[in-house]
Amino acid sequence: MVSLSGANRPDLHKLRIDDRHRQKKSTPWLRWFIVGVALLVAGVGGAIGISHRGRGTEVAVVQARAVGSGTSAALLNASGYVTPRQRATVAAKVTGRVVEIHAEEGMEVEQEQILARLDDAEARLQLKAAQTQLDVARAAIKELRVNLANADRELRRAKQLHEDGFTSVEALDAARTVADGLRARMIVTEEQIRAAESQVALAQQNLDNYTIRAPFAGIVVSKDAQVGEMVSPISAGGGYTRTGIATIVDMTSLEIQVDVNESYIARVSVGQRVEAVLDAYPSWKIPARVRTVIPSADRQKATVKVRIAFDQLESRILPDMGVKVAFLAEQTAETANESPAPRALLPQTAIRQAGNQSIVFLVRNGTVERRAVSVGESRGSDREIFAGISVGDLVVNGGPDTLADGQRIRVKD
Repeated sequence: MVSLSGANRPDLHKLRIDDRHRQKKSTPWLRWFIVGVALLVAGVGGAIGISHRGRGTEVAVVQARAVGSGTSAALLNASGYVTPRQRATVAAKVTGRVVEIHAEEGMEVEQEQILARLDDAEARLQLKAAQTQLDVARAAIKELRVNLANADRELRRAKQLHEDGFTSVEALDAARTVADGLRARMIVTEEQIRAAESQVALAQQNLDNYTIRAPFAGIVVSKDAQVGEMVSPISAGGGYTRTGIATIVDMTSLEIQVDVNESYIARVSVGQRVEAVLDAYPSWKIPARVRTVIPSADRQKATVKVRIAFDQLESRILPDMGVKVAFLAEQTAETANESPAPRALLPQTAIRQAGNQSIVFLVRNGTVERRAVSVGESRGSDREIFAGISVGDLVVNGGPDTLADGQRIRVKD
């Protein structure tokens, strides 16, 4: 084993690399690498910025609409549903099995049109039995008429013989008794015929009950039974027995039914103009009028039911559609002179608030222009505009809160 003395021990400090040599070899490469990365990042950022400035912010736009001929403001807004005044679930009067069904959803039917037939074999037998009893009664009265005619002849002969003194009073009384008895039996038989005729009519009515007909003209909106199922007016048999055949709606009786808070019912009157908007067609304003205010309040909801009639029905209006209505106030000549008529209508989502000022952003050649507007009353989801824009102007609807005057935009498809 070799032992190193202090004089012969190597100096490890001499093995370090001089900092000057390290900087000379590493600094140029690192400097150029950092400069290249910085230039690349700046170029990509600049390209992205230029691209975004060229494309602009994507926004939705809406066109200012004309107010129309009316000059009314909304007094009250409410929501409800389209309901028919005439709707019926057609059912059978008797219990039976369905053997034919002619009703399908969407089918137009006329009044008294056949919708379905039930198994009527037993009812036909009952009708046949009643008809047979009627035939027997009618045949019996024919025999009685013949016998009564003969008895009347015998009575006349007995009277003549008694007057001539050839027969006794007893013989005359016997002939009279026979004739009167036959006449009484004739009366009974005639009553039996009328009773038999009533039984026939009852059996015929019972047979007709096995044929289900439409009570009024309309459209089938629900088919509730199938061939082979049992139907009953009292649902005998539990869940295996149907109570209805089909549901029919009279499409000419469609109206709107809304619940108005009883605190505001004083603002509603019969004949008042209403503007309705179906949830399915939010841009379609449907003119209507109040038909009736139900004279009863719901104590649970504190509301009063109001029925509204459409001015004109269209095929797009369907039962049970959701609808929002605005009860309009009629302006008189005095109120019309007091306030100017609104120039246009805009959705309330297109109007912004900047302090105490209402503003909109008009679309001008790919940029937006901030414009102060004078607003009026609400009309459902719209707002009256008195000044600041004109009908046909394109306005940003919604959009980011950072939108500024002169900013480039891109309209959503």
